[in-house]
Amino acid sequence: MESARYELPNLLRARAEECRALTAAPAAAPLTLAGMVPVYEVGEIDERLGDEGMPRSEALRAMYARMKRAGEMRYVVRPTTLSALDELYATCPNFASVIDDIRKQLALALSGDQPVSFTPILLLGEPGLGKTHFAKSLAEALCTGFEFVPMASLTAGWILSGASPQWSNARPGKVAEALIQRELANPLFVLDEIDKAGGDSRYDPLAPLYTLLEPETARRFIDEFLDIEMDASHILWIATANDARSIPEPILSRMNVYTIERPDAEGAKAIAACVYRELLARNRWKFEANPRQDVLEALGSVAPRDMRKLLVDAMGTAKLGGRDHLERDDLALGRPAARQRIGF
Repeated sequence: MESARYELPNLLRARAEECRALTAAPAAAPLTLAGMVPVYEVGEIDERLGDEGMPRSEALRAMYARMKRAGEMRYVVRPTTLSALDELYATCPNFASVIDDIRKQLALALSGDQPVSFTPILLLGEPGLGKTHFAKSLAEALCTGFEFVPMASLTAGWILSGASPQWSNARPGKVAEALIQRELANPLFVLDEIDKAGGDSRYDPLAPLYTLLEPETARRFIDEFLDIEMDASHILWIATANDARSIPEPILSRMNVYTIERPDAEGAKAIAACVYRELLARNRWKFEANPRQDVLEALGSVAPRDMRKLLVDAMGTAKLGGRDHLERDDLALGRPAARQRIGF
């Protein structure tokens, strides 16, 4: 990676090394850290602290102190080549159209020497297609960091945009916390199962997105707890959903919407092979470097979400049998999805 103008924290240096390892040419990093941008103004914090009677909340005072210690500048990641996404075509073949469009926007960022950026994305499709896995894999490929927000558990907008300090146990929202506590101004936020967000209509959990998904308004995002203007315009957004009918049209209009299908037989086998190799890379289990063809053929009919569970189970079966390779019969393909509870 080219020499940086700023001293990088250890975590960022490690992330840059991970990016460098993604390319065939060790000396060329697909993405690198491009200077720093301000995400808030420390002077505005000083003004708040100087206001008579403000802030009354000790928690708010402590957060202001943390913001001042962290400073207002954050690193941004920019692309230097388009090769960062190459591996995703193999590991997530049914997301090829999404990857193609992200490559276009990376090409524009590369042309203008600008940070990584793309239009907010909505991934539609049945459960188990690997939508969340794709989003996490994309964040790893781009080296932007990963913020996961399970929307099904959200009942109010303050989860994203903070609650007034007048409320007991109030705190900043997830957006402000990410910009304050993390090193990057352009993390990737994953809004998982956005179609299942619910709660009291007076506290719409989707309401902050009307501001956050538009770059112009996101530049002046205000967390209700902090009451400080923040630049959230660099944040990358991916939402997942099974059904778009419950998502408000103004939200849909701010996103590129993709319907994700099950991978074809060859794509499913490629995913299974990647999951197998990933399991070996993350563990110290002794197995053949690649699964055998009959195992891949059997996994070709399985949803990506279930492949990992089947493979882990099959590997345990193989070890009990004293083998360092998988056989087709190791895969518990006929096992019911859930066992009945025995009761009296």
